[in-house]
Amino acid sequence: MTFLLGYVGSRRANTTPDFLVARRAIPATRNAAAISGEYLSAASFLGVAGLVLKDGIDALWYPIGFTAGYLAMMLFVAAPLRRSGAYTLPDFAEARLGSANLRKVCTFFVICIGVLYLVPQLQSAGLTLNTITGLPAWLGGAVVTAIVVVNVLGGGMRAITLVQAFQYWGKLFAIAAPTFVLFTLFLAGPGNGAREVDEGGVLRFHERVEVTTVDEVRVQVVEPMELSATGRINGAPVNGAVYWTAGTYTVDRNTELRFVAGSPVPVVAGSPTSNENWLKPQTGGVGGLFETYSLIFATFLGTMGLPHVLVRFYTNPDGKAARRTALHVLYLLGLFYLFPTVLGVISRQYLPQLLVTGKTDAAVLLLPTTMQPNLLGQVLGAVVAAGAFAAFLSTSSGLVVSVAGVVSTDILPGKVRDFRWATVLTGAVAIGLAFLLPRADASLTVAMSFALAASTFCPLLVLGIWWRGLTWPGAVAGLVVGGGLVIGSQVVTVISSYTGSWAPSVFSQPALVTVPVAFLTMVMISRLTRRLRPEDVSQVLLRLHAPDPLGFMRDRDVQRFGTAEEKRRLAERRDPPHSRP
Repeated sequence: MTFLLGYVGSRRANTTPDFLVARRAIPATRNAAAISGEYLSAASFLGVAGLVLKDGIDALWYPIGFTAGYLAMMLFVAAPLRRSGAYTLPDFAEARLGSANLRKVCTFFVICIGVLYLVPQLQSAGLTLNTITGLPAWLGGAVVTAIVVVNVLGGGMRAITLVQAFQYWGKLFAIAAPTFVLFTLFLAGPGNGAREVDEGGVLRFHERVEVTTVDEVRVQVVEPMELSATGRINGAPVNGAVYWTAGTYTVDRNTELRFVAGSPVPVVAGSPTSNENWLKPQTGGVGGLFETYSLIFATFLGTMGLPHVLVRFYTNPDGKAARRTALHVLYLLGLFYLFPTVLGVISRQYLPQLLVTGKTDAAVLLLPTTMQPNLLGQVLGAVVAAGAFAAFLSTSSGLVVSVAGVVSTDILPGKVRDFRWATVLTGAVAIGLAFLLPRADASLTVAMSFALAASTFCPLLVLGIWWRGLTWPGAVAGLVVGGGLVIGSQVVTVISSYTGSWAPSVFSQPALVTVPVAFLTMVMISRLTRRLRPEDVSQVLLRLHAPDPLGFMRDRDVQRFGTAEEKRRLAERRDPPHSRP
């Protein structure tokens, strides 16, 4: 179906504006569905339910933040950004501040954010294929990369828009239909596949369970328990009965753990160990409170800085349509996020073994066949798997288009052939990194992309649109400081994870610090370099904020790639006949 829609959408795509901005003619409702289809990635389809299963009520901030970000975008960015007439974020930065150096820095961060967002999509595709079929995980990422690259090569933004709009409704059905069926069975009570909720403070296995760890994992135990194991625990080989007292244990990869029915469930270190804490917000003290506020900051402000989301608003006809598109996206996303949240809650009763390995992203995939080990469960499982692959395809397609668009226009000459070469290069780099980097929870990885976007492009867009005092040295300084702090904190977090998890929470969720620092840096350096303020700042701000019917908007794609007739009309608008000598 993806190939068919891609073919239909690509039949009339033959110019550079077709490939990059779909001729700026996408209606608001279809564009909202395409944005939602693109935005609902592996982190949304699999990760939200997994985090609810593992972290409980605190994880609800993820879907809230993912959705609420569009409110900020609708209020502050969507319409002025569309009226800028830019192609890409670097294009906007150059049009606003007139600096080629700033454009290069923006290009670097667009590529960083795009690739950082793309890698977990491909890794999750591997997890899905491995969970469903048992095939090697690398094959899932490779298949998704191949499909995405072929579709983008065929028709760029024009083809991908149609594919992504269809995929939103496909994903909504794939998550909503199983949720309705499984939640009904859950409410129906024992005898219909449902289980009673554990009473008391600790979650327990309802039957004998065998768990094999994929990676090394640290687990917490709150009650003494007996189990049998084969492998290595705390660095020592084990093969037989094991007795765990309350504490934390390190289990090596490929270690098999066997639990009897009624045993308390060990959970990965850092997760709530009791049902009461799972249902109670903010049990992590000051550190947990900081992480929550930092996550809200990153998701709320990071949405307006995501390159693959912003590029979609360039395809609207005008600023009013861009703002209307953001409003439609708000309720489309709000509707979708109801369903993975419900599945995450149910999964705690049926899939406690995922809390031992930490691979909770597989909960949505395993829940149907676990609750209903019959034909119904297999059908529901197939529907969910199809929706998961749609998530990987739509988000990966948008990311590849946005990154390839920047690479082709800012590093290469910008023709259709260059866009296609950039597409192949982007796909190759992303799948290479997906193979090399260790896999983490999709939502956590994607949240770091939001933190990077919130600390770089959010200050640039907000100040660039609403403050006339911004200068290009100030913008460059803010981008480098904000982006550098986020990348540095990510490096520290990775090192800490391999050396005892000593890093405090400020490094794993740095947005609460890095975003204000980036804003302050841009303002302070701009004030120190006020003599470099663009001479045409008043004209540019008038173009960004003037109502669309006044006709101040000029699309930069016409200047660069338009036909002779389009360029002539643009020149006439810029220099009306009555004003000529």
